[in-house]
Amino acid sequence: MNEAHEPPKIVPLAPRLDAAAGERVGELLNAVRGIAGKRLQQCLGNLFEHVDDALFDLAEKAENNATQTHYFDGMREVRKRRPAIERNFLAAVNRELGGLAGRAAPSAAAPAPALAELSLVADAELEESLAITSMSSKHESRLARDLFATNQRLSVICGGRKIDDAGNPIAPAALSQAFRQALKELGADMRVKLLIYKLFDRYVLSTLEDLYAEANAELARAGVLPQLRPVAPRSAAGAPRGSAQAAPAGTAALAGAGTDENADPAAAELLQTLHGLFVARRGAVAPSLAQAGDAGGPPPSVGELLGALSVLQTQLAAGGIPAPSMVSGSGSFDRDAVAQLKEQLLGQLGALRGARPSHVASIDEDTIDLVGMLFEFILDDHTLPAEMQVMLARLQIPYLKAAILDRKLFAHRQHPARRLLDALAEQAKGWSPESDRDGRLHDMVKHTVDQLLHEFDDDLGIFERLLLELQQFNETNRRRSELAEQRVAESTRGREKLEQARRRAAREIVERIDGRKLPPLVHEVLARAWANHLVLLLLRQGEESAEFRDALRFVDDFIASTRPAQDAAARQQLRQLLPGIERALRQGLVNVAFQPQDIERLLAQLRDWYGQQLGEPARSAAPAAEATAAAAVAIPESIQPIVEPPAEADELPEESVPVATDSPEWRQVEALQPGVWLEFQLPDEPMVRAKLSWISPMSGRYLFVNRRGLKVADYAPQELAVLLAGGHAQVLATNALFDRAMSAIVSRLRQPGTPPSGTDTE
Repeated sequence: MNEAHEPPKIVPLAPRLDAAAGERVGELLNAVRGIAGKRLQQCLGNLFEHVDDALFDLAEKAENNATQTHYFDGMREVRKRRPAIERNFLAAVNRELGGLAGRAAPSAAAPAPALAELSLVADAELEESLAITSMSSKHESRLARDLFATNQRLSVICGGRKIDDAGNPIAPAALSQAFRQALKELGADMRVKLLIYKLFDRYVLSTLEDLYAEANAELARAGVLPQLRPVAPRSAAGAPRGSAQAAPAGTAALAGAGTDENADPAAAELLQTLHGLFVARRGAVAPSLAQAGDAGGPPPSVGELLGALSVLQTQLAAGGIPAPSMVSGSGSFDRDAVAQLKEQLLGQLGALRGARPSHVASIDEDTIDLVGMLFEFILDDHTLPAEMQVMLARLQIPYLKAAILDRKLFAHRQHPARRLLDALAEQAKGWSPESDRDGRLHDMVKHTVDQLLHEFDDDLGIFERLLLELQQFNETNRRRSELAEQRVAESTRGREKLEQARRRAAREIVERIDGRKLPPLVHEVLARAWANHLVLLLLRQGEESAEFRDALRFVDDFIASTRPAQDAAARQQLRQLLPGIERALRQGLVNVAFQPQDIERLLAQLRDWYGQQLGEPARSAAPAAEATAAAAVAIPESIQPIVEPPAEADELPEESVPVATDSPEWRQVEALQPGVWLEFQLPDEPMVRAKLSWISPMSGRYLFVNRRGLKVADYAPQELAVLLAGGHAQVLATNALFDRAMSAIVSRLRQPGTPPSGTDTE
């Protein structure tokens, strides 16, 4: 049989390709390019169709106008740059696939920037790198079998040159890097880019199994390894990639992480930094997990550690073992609890394998110490109420499991487990029994903790689900509390406007009287009835209104009418004033709700008084005091000059002294922004936590509310500075719990002679 006419069942594996084979390679690569281009274009279209909705949702929930503007600007920028981003991304993938046949060596994806210091985690460039490496490593692990088959078939058609994940242009890492390069067209805020990466993860990387399945099927039909079994390569320890016994991507032993071609450089560098600090502090202070134990044997695998922790987690959920807690309610964390956890873990490992291990891998011990120090910080953090600290401390074992499953938990700010703990801490910060009388927040935090204790095994998706539940709960309560806050602010604003109007009316009247001794009846009318009329005009029409100016002219005329009319000209002038005075006074008294009979009685008394001034006989038998009494009954609250303290001023400690305007406390008050939480501890009163809700533009007073939006306190800047200086008020931390904890852990590890958790000699 002439072999030239037989359809080839397999492409020959050879280092050199003849012309026919080269043409065949081109056809096969073109087929893969066509499949990849079609599917990726569709997936990319789905991604951009959802960008507007996602950015709009974030803009609606933005904490301030600046952030909202970033998201709206991002929406416009994405619409403008979308064609270029899609074109560049698809062209890069097409180019890389087309160049496989002639490439001397596979082109690895560009490594992410190295991380020299833990403090650089917050850098925008690193944030982007971590987003890329996190999602690509997750999908490489998930798609290990399909990706292995694709790599093998691409290796065959490329002449036997090995194609691995790093050199495969349609592997998650390469696609992520190509998308990152294409996204350089976008001049948007990093928050917008991170959202787009999340959508790329959801709509592109999460659908790659369909692309691999179609590409593998096409190559198999063409005779490229048609009998290939989809078995992933085995690790050095003999366990298949992605199995329960294998460490997750990027969690190789730290000593070799920098040379592992599949490792995440940024995450490996981060772990190296922490590992170096742990090693430098650990020394020989006390036996560690790597030295403890009664028997030899290999270190426990990741699967064994997770199994032992799952048993301890079950016991903790059932109350069989205690959670880390305060020492006798002193507010100090019992660090022996971390050593106790290590001992319990060793004991459980011994029970599972039949012999207590002599050591664990260094990276595992570092992870255990790091999680222990995180929860030490939680129980030492004054920002959290004690009851919430104890509740959150029960999450130590679930978070240790999560950190072992995914070492990037401590390096990636967007990690769901990290975001969940931050969200719980943020809600717990403003909790108190008084502000949570229905117990809804307490029950929500407890529900979240219980769900993790009872249901978390190895599915990290539970953190995302619980985070979504908490966000929905927070959104409902946020809307309710914002309505209450608005009512409190409006009420306070109304009282301040009323107080300001009263002071202005009193000032105008006092300045016009200018020390003159007026008849009692006239003085009462001005100080009570007419002052209220001025207040109402200021509130309704404003100080620039014609009505307010007319009311002030009445005061001038009314005062002028009290001058003695000693000659005919003066009496004639008084007679000309009286009709206008009576007409204006009648309208003003109606405005302040005088009853008609009281108005007539008062006017009658004034006519009698003026008649006496003009030498006319009295027209009314009612004494002048009766008219005065009528005015007092109609409006019992007198308007006085500014001699009283502001309404509802909160009391300060008796020993308070003024604070200088250049003092740290005064600068701290000036720096306060709405949304910041403070703790108040006044003498002989229970501790109160309150959020700064509003700063009055009129008086400069600071309005504080609890988490339900109800008013707690109201202070002038000087009063608040006095409380801060005297230790009766304290500003609570505003940054996220995890960020505070990481900074504290690094600072602690860098202190000379400080041992890691569980090895304290105190």
